[in-house]
Amino acid sequence: MADKILRIYTDGGCSGNQSDENLGGWGSILESAGVTKELYGSEANTPNNRPEMTALLEAFKAIKKDGQTIIAFSDSSYLMDCFRKKWYVNWQKNGWKNAKKQPVENRDLWEQLLPFLDKHSITFCRVKGHVNLDSKNTDAEKLYEKFLEWNGAGFSFEEFIHVIDMNNRADELANVGIDEIR
Repeated sequence: MADKILRIYTDGGCSGNQSDENLGGWGSILESAGVTKELYGSEANTPNNRPEMTALLEAFKAIKKDGQTIIAFSDSSYLMDCFRKKWYVNWQKNGWKNAKKQPVENRDLWEQLLPFLDKHSITFCRVKGHVNLDSKNTDAEKLYEKFLEWNGAGFSFEEFIHVIDMNNRADELANVGIDEIR
């Protein structure tokens, strides 16, 4: 990956998801030319998708200059598929209704995320979450093949390993956010 590219690694999750009271945490890492910036935070009583979206939104908000070339990585298929498959186009055209004619969930966050598409050139890449590369049960070659299937052949195996490591770090940051509001 070229040094002029800004890479964003994000993760979010919930402790006690699906219960009346839960804690959501998010983590983001911005990386360019060997320099990283880590962000994290939390929100009480939130469904799992909101921290995933918030991680990306907060990373976008931290970018100081428009016109960046960005690769965003997330293990959230909901988040990545919305951008990659352009679900948001039909949502907007249909008055923020989804294919089932129901209101789009998390509209407030989608409306904050979408303007960044016009400010930057962004590629959205999906990553398998919570991968332990040190486990003898982990087949890194198979995971790499899946990663390439999802995202195209433009990544070396070494870049893939780096992406996994950074996304695992973003997951750790999300847990810091949760721990801080416990």
